[in-house]
Amino acid sequence: MNAYINGIGLISPQKTTTRENFLSEVVEHNADYLKCIDPNYKEFIDPLAARRMSRLIKMGITSAKLCLAEAGVAMPDAIITGTGLGSVEDTEKILNNLLNNEQLLNPTPFIQSTYNTISSQIAISLKCHNYNSTYVHRTFSFESCLLDAMLQIEEKTANNILVGGIDEMTMNHLNIIRRLGYFKIMPESNLNLLKYETPGTLAGEGSAYFLLSSEKNESTYAVIKGVKTFYKPGTMQKVQERIIDFLSSLNLLVDDVDIFLSGLNGHKANDTIYHDLTKDLFQNKPIAFFKHLCGEYHTASSFALWVAANCIRTSQYPDILRVNPMNPHQIKNILIYNHFNNVNHSLILVSA
Repeated sequence: MNAYINGIGLISPQKTTTRENFLSEVVEHNADYLKCIDPNYKEFIDPLAARRMSRLIKMGITSAKLCLAEAGVAMPDAIITGTGLGSVEDTEKILNNLLNNEQLLNPTPFIQSTYNTISSQIAISLKCHNYNSTYVHRTFSFESCLLDAMLQIEEKTANNILVGGIDEMTMNHLNIIRRLGYFKIMPESNLNLLKYETPGTLAGEGSAYFLLSSEKNESTYAVIKGVKTFYKPGTMQKVQERIIDFLSSLNLLVDDVDIFLSGLNGHKANDTIYHDLTKDLFQNKPIAFFKHLCGEYHTASSFALWVAANCIRTSQYPDILRVNPMNPHQIKNILIYNHFNNVNHSLILVSA
């Protein structure tokens, strides 16, 4: 059940909108959260139409068009989007209007606040009438999209599928979640994320789209060999068993993993699992992480997939990703492991 990554469009807190210069210039953030670097949306969206769009929708359409242009595909056979929160900004507009003015409410924020608006607006922009779906499965949202796409490729119902993970952050939402102790209260530098002793992690956002295909071509980054999700495994032994079983289902061993790309985010209560794995199952492997570059959000694993795909495409392992000093002998198999509050756990295997 292989899916070839033939194109990527990514808008993130880093300079990721072009295929060149993979993490050669890293952007440092010292703000409340890692905000995306917005491209010139006028180059991708008609300015009159863009006036009625929220920032999240503009991010989604632009990253989707970047992906299709890179892959050389004008019309995808399907559009599948994963989002944990949808348009937070539009939802806040509705609630604020209800609170401050109960008459003559603007219907646009309500329409755009629904989760499937992103995929729908991409389809409208492309004039695409093919399969269109949105998954809202919290931190399983992006993985659910990948599973759907890979099943369609296996069943030969679609050959070129546009798959995305997108979420945004606002100060109102951040302040609410901070009360739960999950995000840091004071701004910290993202480049020193694992060095801080303060509780919580740094919030982020991003919009990533991938063109997954049944066949490879000259622009192919890598291939997704498998995706697995599991819920509340309970013990570290159970987590290790799930990882071993997942690799075994792909005819691989732990020794075949060249880089272990973990979801370390600086929140010590949650990072314990990653540290235990690196001390035991992956003690002799290069360990990498990515959330200091994009922040924590529901579909952050889409940024990890971009990192893994580029490591394989370029055969590079940038220093900014390293947790330990070990170097891979080759970059053929990268295992992405991410979890959210030790509840939702996911595995993605990306190979050359």
